[in-house]
Amino acid sequence: MRAIGQRLGQALATAWVIATLCFGITHALPGDLALSIAIARVGADRVTPEVEARLRQDEGLNRPLLVQYGQWMGRVMRGDFGRSLVSRKPVIDEILYHARYTLGLGLLGWALSYALALPLGIACGLRPGGALDRAVTGFSVLFAALPSFLVGIGLISLFALTLRWLPPAGFKTPAHLILPALTLALGLTAFSIPVIRAAVREVDRAPYMLFARLRGLPARAAFQHHGVRNAAIPIITFAALQMGFLIDGFVIVETLFNYPGLGDLLVRALVARDIPIILGCALLIGLLYALVNLLADSAALALDPRRRRLA
Repeated sequence: MRAIGQRLGQALATAWVIATLCFGITHALPGDLALSIAIARVGADRVTPEVEARLRQDEGLNRPLLVQYGQWMGRVMRGDFGRSLVSRKPVIDEILYHARYTLGLGLLGWALSYALALPLGIACGLRPGGALDRAVTGFSVLFAALPSFLVGIGLISLFALTLRWLPPAGFKTPAHLILPALTLALGLTAFSIPVIRAAVREVDRAPYMLFARLRGLPARAAFQHHGVRNAAIPIITFAALQMGFLIDGFVIVETLFNYPGLGDLLVRALVARDIPIILGCALLIGLLYALVNLLADSAALALDPRRRRLA
């Protein structure tokens, strides 16, 4: 419990640092913040100096940055994320509405990636240097080198425009989830397979595995009884770190497929300089990333009791 408490404190500190950095970077962007928000709210043809001045006064944009930051942190500590400067809707409502789409897409993409990566990585780790190992390694290198938007464009060209099996963009039916989820999954799989292969290979060559086989256990039974648990620890840790790739992938994939998730919301907020939405998304993403790593650390402690003495 002490180790989990320390990880939880680190998670909250990480989320606070991310949100603070986003606050500073957003205000450091070139251009007039009030003008950008006024254009996004009423349109470029209706913006006048009076409208801009009134917005600057009403939203407190003429106050010192430290005062604005302190007021925002005070509201967050009370559970109030404020209102969007463009839509005037509560930030938490906007985020929760879009987060449900991102959560479904992320879980599906993650599940697809490990449905592909686990059997392939284990097979390659148990039989290194074989034909399957060489083919899968080539696949991993190729898709690890390709940017997400190129993979997505290729999938749209093949399955939506050529074969016409799936819709190319938007979200109206569950079929709209397949192409963006597959785009995320292929990128995740390309990085997961080498990690799984290396973990399985290291465990398969361990002395206790050799001893198990000398006792007469078949190789498959020895791996199931003695290897799976040890190989799972680095795989679980890496799966948590992949949350960073998912966050980056959300922004690109959701924009490419016109998917109404957090990535799409964040891009529109950045264009409009909608600071409450940007900060709310940053805080949520930081907490989510830290929570996933906390769960991974807890799983590693459960799988390997030796780590508890070091935690």
